[in-house]
Amino acid sequence: MSVRSAAPALGAALLFGASTPLAKLLAGDLSPLLLAGLLYLGSGLGLAALLMLRRLRSPVGPAPSRIPRGELPWLLGAISFGGMLGPALLMWGLTLTDGATASLLLNVEAVLTALLAWIVFRENTDRQVVWGMAAIVAGGLLLSWEPAGARLSTGALLIVAACLCWAVDNNLTRKVSANDAMLVACSKGLVAGTFNTLLALAAGVAPPGAAPAAAALAIGFLGYGLSLTLFVIGLRTLGTARTGAYFSVAPLFGVLLSLALWPQPPSLMFWAAAALMALGVGLHLRERHEHEHTHEPTWHAHRHRHDAHHRHQHDFAWDGTEPHTHEHRHELLTHRHPHYPDIHHRHGHAP
Repeated sequence: MSVRSAAPALGAALLFGASTPLAKLLAGDLSPLLLAGLLYLGSGLGLAALLMLRRLRSPVGPAPSRIPRGELPWLLGAISFGGMLGPALLMWGLTLTDGATASLLLNVEAVLTALLAWIVFRENTDRQVVWGMAAIVAGGLLLSWEPAGARLSTGALLIVAACLCWAVDNNLTRKVSANDAMLVACSKGLVAGTFNTLLALAAGVAPPGAAPAAAALAIGFLGYGLSLTLFVIGLRTLGTARTGAYFSVAPLFGVLLSLALWPQPPSLMFWAAAALMALGVGLHLRERHEHEHTHEPTWHAHRHRHDAHHRHQHDFAWDGTEPHTHEHRHELLTHRHPHYPDIHHRHGHAP
């Protein structure tokens, strides 16, 4: 696997990881549920503005920005689990447990994401990928480990339930990852952000001041909106488990920014966690999966170049620009080359 293939997922982790210490600066001014709502809302509003600007720059195009009707249930399911239920369970759990336990348990999301991808959605894997995932998760556990504060409770179970919701969200989002990544992320942000914000206000939370609200919206646009857009691109090119593994290094980026904002010498635990995460990413980058496989006929739209998988003709005037986006058909094709479980390689494997 090349660094270029992993770049979107790592970029998503960098933006999301950086958003955590920045959001922490607002935690004293906003309630947790309202903050979650504003972060999602900022992501949706910011991406909506980018979509409108993009449309104004190119008002006519062969591929409309829309989610196919048949894929809407997957998107609505992802929004329901990841944007509505997950944050609500997390905020409820945080009121019943301590920060150390919460930090540790949030690492469960990557494990549950991979298990659902491998067991339920039949995404292929191999020993090197599993060991890489284990190293990254172990690094995350070390990064958040505080023995004196870690304990299981009802709040901890609620946080695990939130992680399960996000794992379901990740796997369902993969089903729509062939579509415009920015449109998918914008839809999730607008719906989830509106829901969580209204839920917080209905629960009696006081409306936020202009300055903290604007800051939350801006952080949400960068750390949630742009991050989720890159995450969807990662799902498209790498599959769910591998994208989830790369995204799991987000806490490392968060700690690095925290050290820049609140300088202090990194602990030995930090360096051990960083080494484990680097080992895990390295194992994933070294992966090589190759065998003869068959592509079934399919019809979809996504950003692409004409290559071994895209040899179609165009029914519109095309000036040769690549990459470009439009609906196109894939004919039956059998060949052999290195590949990953992207949107063109979701075939089964013989045991």
